[in-house]
Amino acid sequence: MKKLFDELSQHVSKATTQKYSTSFSLGILALHPSIRPAIYGIYGFVRLADEIVDSFHDYDKAVLLKRLTEQTYQALDERIALNPILQSFQEAVHKYAIDRSLIDQFLHSMEMDLNKIDYNSDLYKEYILGSAEVVGLMCLKVFTEGKQDQYEELKPYAMKLGSAFQKVNFLRDLKDDYHVLGRTYFPNIEMNVFDNRIKAQIESEIAAEFKEALVGIKMLPAASKFGVYLAYRYYLCLFNKIKKSSAERILKERVRVHNGQKLGLAMTSYLQYKITAL
Repeated sequence: MKKLFDELSQHVSKATTQKYSTSFSLGILALHPSIRPAIYGIYGFVRLADEIVDSFHDYDKAVLLKRLTEQTYQALDERIALNPILQSFQEAVHKYAIDRSLIDQFLHSMEMDLNKIDYNSDLYKEYILGSAEVVGLMCLKVFTEGKQDQYEELKPYAMKLGSAFQKVNFLRDLKDDYHVLGRTYFPNIEMNVFDNRIKAQIESEIAAEFKEALVGIKMLPAASKFGVYLAYRYYLCLFNKIKKSSAERILKERVRVHNGQKLGLAMTSYLQYKITAL
């Protein structure tokens, strides 16, 4: 029965999320059960592409990404994939009418990661659009469950949240991106002069995006509001730890929020969510 394969595919995407991200796993658990499978499907697909360009150093990444791209579009056209992650992703795309242009933009940004690029402001915005903002829009399609007017109203806020998350990731991963992968995403910055002043400028931009994103979170449907708020609180906690760290430190080590702290944050976030009637 195909139902068994669909269940297996959803399980694989869920397991992928749990393996790679405690933060998003807990956030997804806070969503209504009816929309969790689709969000797992989106995360699994995004993670698969991201792993190709970030981790598979002993293989031809360009060939692997091209193959994934071809298999993705084949799965979307045929509404079936033997790859369980692509199967759960295509199910989500069709169920929630996720626009293919969002998928195109995401895969384009993954392709950008295959090459060493000196990012200027335009390329920086282009990369963030594809790697983060459109992922937020894919999820928003699920959260709004076909209500196009609501989707359009919340769209700019979802993009701001995705952008803020990605820029926090850039700061968190600065050491590995620069020393291991040879990447620097922040535009017009020489890493040999990266200092607390430059770091503070980037943090100011992120803080403004977090503030704007919260406005949109408060407008989300009840089925998704707390789950998104929880992910927001996790990233805000990580951001605050990064802000307290020096530029020298984040160039040498990856700042983390430990799992015990995440669980505590989940409980305090729920209390705050209830008390403030977010």
